[in-house]
Amino acid sequence: TKLLVPRSLLVSERAGFACEYCLTHQDDLIMSGQIDHILSLRHGGKTIFENLAYSCAICNNNKGYDIGGMLADGTLSRFFNPRIDYWPDHFEVSDGLIFPKSAIAEVTVRLFQFNAPEQVEIRRFLTMEGRYPGKWPHT
Repeated sequence: TKLLVPRSLLVSERAGFACEYCLTHQDDLIMSGQIDHILSLRHGGKTIFENLAYSCAICNNNKGYDIGGMLADGTLSRFFNPRIDYWPDHFEVSDGLIFPKSAIAEVTVRLFQFNAPEQVEIRRFLTMEGRYPGKWPHT
C-alpha cells in the first residue's frame, strides 16, 4: 500500500516549517502557517508543488493576489519567489529589520510590510532568544 502524503505537508517540510518570505518559524507564529500560491491562480498560477510556498498569515495576507509592485523609479518588479530566488541574495536582517538588497526585495519588503513595528519587535525578541532568523531552507 502506498501512503499518500498531503501536498501541504510536503510544502511545509520543504520550507523547514518557516515562512519562505519573512523566515519566521511555525513555532513562533500566532496563527498556523499557510500554503501560498507564488503565482496566484488569478494570474495563471497552478496548484503544483513548484508554485506553492509555506507562508505566515501576515505575509500571505499582505501579498494577496499581487505578483509584484512599483519601484520608486516607476518600474514594475516581481515579488521574491522562493522557488527561484535565494533569500540571502535579496534580504539582510539587522536589529529586527529586514533590508532589501535588490529591486525584487524592495517591493517585497514594502508590500508584505516586513518592517511593520510589531513585526520588527517580534523579530528582535526572537533574535535575542536565538530563534530568528532561521536557516534559509533551500541551500
